[in-house]
Amino acid sequence: VSCTRGRCQRLDWSGNARNCFLTGSPDSYRNFIGKGLRCLWNVPNTEVYRNAHHSLGRFCFQSSRPLREKITSLQISSVGQLPHNFSAWNIQTIRSFRTSPSFQAAPVPLFWIIVKPAQKLFAIILGRSIRKWWKALPPNKRELFKESARKNKWKILLGVSSLGVLFVMFYFTHLEETPITGRTRLLVFGKEHFRELSQMEYNMWMEEFKSKMLPETDARYQVVERVVGHLSESNKDIPQVSALEWVIHVVDEPGVNAFVLPNGQVFVFTGLLNAVSDIHQLSFILGHEIAHAVLEHAAEKASLVHFLDFLSLIFLTMIWAICPRDSLAVVGQWIQSKLQEFMFDRPYSRTLEAEADKVGLRFAAKACVDVRASSVFWQQMELAETIQGQPKLPEWLSTHPSHENRAEHLDRLIPEALKIRESCNCPSLSGPDPRLIFKLNMQHLLESSKDQENPNSTKRDLSKPKLDFPHT
Repeated sequence: VSCTRGRCQRLDWSGNARNCFLTGSPDSYRNFIGKGLRCLWNVPNTEVYRNAHHSLGRFCFQSSRPLREKITSLQISSVGQLPHNFSAWNIQTIRSFRTSPSFQAAPVPLFWIIVKPAQKLFAIILGRSIRKWWKALPPNKRELFKESARKNKWKILLGVSSLGVLFVMFYFTHLEETPITGRTRLLVFGKEHFRELSQMEYNMWMEEFKSKMLPETDARYQVVERVVGHLSESNKDIPQVSALEWVIHVVDEPGVNAFVLPNGQVFVFTGLLNAVSDIHQLSFILGHEIAHAVLEHAAEKASLVHFLDFLSLIFLTMIWAICPRDSLAVVGQWIQSKLQEFMFDRPYSRTLEAEADKVGLRFAAKACVDVRASSVFWQQMELAETIQGQPKLPEWLSTHPSHENRAEHLDRLIPEALKIRESCNCPSLSGPDPRLIFKLNMQHLLESSKDQENPNSTKRDLSKPKLDFPHT
């Protein structure tokens, strides 16, 4: 996927996509720090826009020079056919890809956003005051205090246990089921909180992008409107989908990003439209973002963060009270925040992303999309990073599943999605499986790369038949 600009002249509807999307009814919270970075697959036969003008954005970079010397051009067919002259690759990549922001927009209601720093400051001052008070006590008074604590240890234990019981009761009394999936989750804040905040978020984005909004007559706007309209129309039997009015906003920005606010406001950057290989991939990505809104992931993530932050205030007070020096307390506070991040926050974010993939795939299946393209999309992302030579970080360091694991997860879900698609009386999928075509592309790429690395080491074996892939 890329950060490129493009003028949309004609959408290349092909195969079943034509039958499916032309009949679609166009009825229709990104975080403050959304870093959706993608890589571009420049596909002449299947690109979303013809005659697009490519200009790299600030997050984009091309393959390294030695790689381009070995591999000069790339063509991948989105509907399952290989180009006739499949000799080389032309790839533009950027550092990472996210279909959604790393953190949900408006992580806590506005009041707690303002109060949160004050809570931490209070905990630090309280812990530091306890430490100074303890150091100022004469030795004999310290011993008396310790002796009193030993005599009243059961009372102290009872008080601590009562506090723990209150937290447990609060947790279990705020559990409810997630729509569609039925997963049990903690939900402290109600929908109305986030609907109000999403309106504030909407006003902020509209002010920022007021000069970059595409008109409704623009072909790129109509593409997004048709896809979102068809997804919502095909899933109107789900109350959470039909309850929202999906309003489309297409922003002329090279950054690759898309997000949906809890109130149904859909924002898509033109960089994303230039990035996808075909309409099936775009439908899956927008289905994923719609799933975040339908499943109320913003409120769920905010609830968990608020609950954990409140618990962390107790540990923060203890750290500043026990550590003998402020410098050690700062280190202890940093360790505590990182443990919370990597043990709770990031794994939970990955869980929400996987759930949005699952539900988004269902939405796409009911809209008669070729759901197999979702897996190919993440395989492309994995290949792009490999070609660029980017280091593979462990998944536990990320807020999103790795591209490889994401593709494998979707592969496991695709058989069920195909059954859903069949139950909706969708047209049968014609042509080969795009996952198989992608695999053949990879094999051909490796063979071409080896031939270019060793042009004189081996000669062509004329006794072996030439693999000539047909092009439709």
